[in-house]
Amino acid sequence: MLQLRGIETFLKAVEGGSIAAAARQLGITPAAASQNIARLEQALGTRLLTRTTRSLALTNAGALYRARVAPVLAQLEMAESDIADLEGQPQGRLRISCAAAFGRNMLAPLLPPFIAAHPRVAVELVIADRPIDALKEDVDISIRYRNALEPGMVVRRIAAVPMVFCAAPSYLARRGRPATPEDLAQHDCLLYRMEADGRVMPWPYLREGTRVVPELKAAAVANDVDTLAMLAVHGAGITRLGWFIARPLVAQGLLEPLFVQAPRGRKVPRIAPEPLEFFLCYRDRQHVPAKVRVFADYLADALRAHPDLQAPQPVPR
Repeated sequence: MLQLRGIETFLKAVEGGSIAAAARQLGITPAAASQNIARLEQALGTRLLTRTTRSLALTNAGALYRARVAPVLAQLEMAESDIADLEGQPQGRLRISCAAAFGRNMLAPLLPPFIAAHPRVAVELVIADRPIDALKEDVDISIRYRNALEPGMVVRRIAAVPMVFCAAPSYLARRGRPATPEDLAQHDCLLYRMEADGRVMPWPYLREGTRVVPELKAAAVANDVDTLAMLAVHGAGITRLGWFIARPLVAQGLLEPLFVQAPRGRKVPRIAPEPLEFFLCYRDRQHVPAKVRVFADYLADALRAHPDLQAPQPVPR
């Protein structure tokens, strides 16, 4: 008899590289996952996996069985999705990965209406800036900025986040206000390190339509944007933030935007920080499950007119 739960656990273990990874994806304990595979092996009368303390490997029989059953399980999942489409009711677990700052500050507040409107969809979030392997981690849809796009995925642009250079009033009183981005080379800058490739993210801006990348002097580097915002609030230096993060801090007087208005008595070219583009990423262009399609359309509509994605207005001084 077909052991569907055992097959699913077996395939997830192979994709994730361990039984523990399969257990996490399926929401069960490692012991239960191990038992599912053991029952499958018993029913087949052969060992599918060679287990060690640190890894697992396919036996010859396991490799053959995987090649035969993986397409079958994929077809069953597609059939469930097609039935959901037919009934007009998206359903099942929707596993979403998202860059940390965007997830905390933008995505989380937008999810409750979607969850309420689709009670048969169980949302699971993976909030992290590290590289995500959508197949191994069983992610249905990812939200990533351009520098962290996942290879081999279908992408859909959903937002261009306005960026602002900003610093605390205490820092500006102590070190002075830079008049142009070139002045940043003489200031303490708080920079973001991208976990996708380990590089420090540059601070490009547009000057009269030309893209310019200024030299920066790093006072501190972090791999979390909200941490950089707090460092800036406490006077550690100048940082570059998405407007959705900076806006409440600016409204409270904790940060001041830079380069939004020419200093009095000086004529300088008009500049604007280059926006940070965000994309939805999913696996298959040919077959998009109803739960993925409905969520993608909902999020795109919700972001289209979001006030925190509109460019900040100049602050008079």
